[in-house]
Amino acid sequence: MHVALEIFSRREQKYLISVHQYEQLVKKMNPYMRYDKFGDEGRYSVTSLYFETPDQKIYYETKNKLNFRQKLRLRIYDDTSIDGDAFFEVKQKYNNVVNKRRMVIPLREAYRYLEKHESDSVLDYQTSNYQVLKEIDHFRKFYNLKPEMVVSYDRHAFHSITNSDLRITFDLNLRCRKNDLRIENGPYGSNFIDANLVVLEVKVTDSVPLWLTRMLQELNCEQRSASKFCTSAELLSNKWLSGSHVNKEKVMIGGM
Repeated sequence: MHVALEIFSRREQKYLISVHQYEQLVKKMNPYMRYDKFGDEGRYSVTSLYFETPDQKIYYETKNKLNFRQKLRLRIYDDTSIDGDAFFEVKQKYNNVVNKRRMVIPLREAYRYLEKHESDSVLDYQTSNYQVLKEIDHFRKFYNLKPEMVVSYDRHAFHSITNSDLRITFDLNLRCRKNDLRIENGPYGSNFIDANLVVLEVKVTDSVPLWLTRMLQELNCEQRSASKFCTSAELLSNKWLSGSHVNKEKVMIGGM
């Protein structure tokens, strides 16, 4: 089971790279990085239910890169049943610093919360952190958030051997759907990024180490803001909002 920090801040650099660049980078960084402790040699699937407002406020905040923007998602890892654990998470971004506030909640309990009546107290639900649940509840009510779509992908994750703050993840086989919002039904849907492309994220508290910067330059890895949320929303709505011009055969993603 994934048990991660419930409240933390970090910087993220995102890249859109080829499968070949991904394979080369994994080889090159081997002396500096170890596999994430979760999954099989750092490999696991991620399936997330994202929330949106009736007027797509979350989409436009992300697409227009507001200084402060936030998202709500309910996430599971690998094959998780209705009786397994899920993670409710608010992801905030302010001046390029990412803040996450998350809690563990049984998936069945999360669905029960999503159907809760206005008068119900958050204390009626089982969770690892009631303060975070209160913040999630306020966010949902203030924005009138509703379940919108499911985004899933296969992740290959690494941690630095010497620097506990440095984490590198590669996301492959990125898919989305909105016809089935039950995340326990697994990671499936329409690919919203070309199968030959990988989303690389470098996550660090302070600065990216010089050895990694040099490797990324040597492999011509292009830094690119990447929003799984926005690209999925555009694909599923069949419209390219805010003047987007996207080739569906090779989707290039932008935003948070």
